[in-house]
Amino acid sequence: MTVRVNEFERVLGALAEVQRSEARDYSSFSVRGKRFGYHWPRTRTVGLKQTISEQLALVSERPDVFEVQFTAGGFGWVVVYLDRIDVDELAELVYEAWRLSAPEDLVAEVPFTRIARA
Repeated sequence: MTVRVNEFERVLGALAEVQRSEARDYSSFSVRGKRFGYHWPRTRTVGLKQTISEQLALVSERPDVFEVQFTAGGFGWVVVYLDRIDVDELAELVYEAWRLSAPEDLVAEVPFTRIARA
């Protein structure tokens, strides 16, 4: 169970209006100016926006795969270890992170089935 970076990039590419910003040690991802994810190549991890209840559930059920990153604005961010998750589960989490940040009209244009097939 591992996700290659190109698989993560493929999932991002299937979403609408994703903006990527590069920093020295990581990339961040936003939709219409609202951040929903990060990628740290050196540690092979991604950070994803989730609801607080989902953050707590993920971390408590599988602490070897997920850890609490931070909470802000009513959302709980999780760190995901790419070497400990499969691409289908990661796609669901990336979609949810994007959906929590995207406006409703954009979400209506991009159903999860589009991501699942990508």
